[in-house]
Amino acid sequence: MLDKMHHLALGISVILFLSGMPGLFAQETALPPLDEPRIDRVQKPWTAAEASILVPRENNGRVLGVWSTCANAPALCNAWLEFTDYLLQDSSLPIRDRELLILRIGYLNQGAYEWAAHRGLALAVGISEQELKQITVGSDDPRWSEWDATLLRAAEELHENALITDGTWGALSARYTKRQMMETVFTVGQYNMVAMYLNSLGVQFEEGWIGPPID
Repeated sequence: MLDKMHHLALGISVILFLSGMPGLFAQETALPPLDEPRIDRVQKPWTAAEASILVPRENNGRVLGVWSTCANAPALCNAWLEFTDYLLQDSSLPIRDRELLILRIGYLNQGAYEWAAHRGLALAVGISEQELKQITVGSDDPRWSEWDATLLRAAEELHENALITDGTWGALSARYTKRQMMETVFTVGQYNMVAMYLNSLGVQFEEGWIGPPID
């Protein structure tokens, strides 16, 4: 349990630090689709139920809006966070692969907050600034490796038809285990839902965050 909490705290620190770093697209990036929240973040003093969610996710006095907005409904939030924490801590997908899937489905759903939250982590695991721009183009960008293009295509197919085609499934299964195949689908599905949540509730950027580039 302590190892998991340390892992979670480290991940939050990376997101908070790196997502706010100046970047190539800092002056030309998308913002959340709503310019103000529909449901406010919970504020201190927290209730016991809110604190049970937010204290483990607090870093230097800061709690991301994705968590503090969710905490308005603690029972719902806890149920969702169990799945979220699995995908971020226990998934067997390589982190770079996971972040490619998340950023592509986030971009397709105009999930600017989702993109900004994962941008720093993506950079930390070897996705370059140029590749961030290529993610907005998608699997058809010729600069991708065959494998990276396959991952992006899986996200695109799930977004368009809620179904990975036979060709893409076969390409994924040449490298992935059964568990990883399932985690691919569940990861894209999860972050499809996350974009719906963040967009519809109007969760606003954290200070200094950078959204996806605008063409």
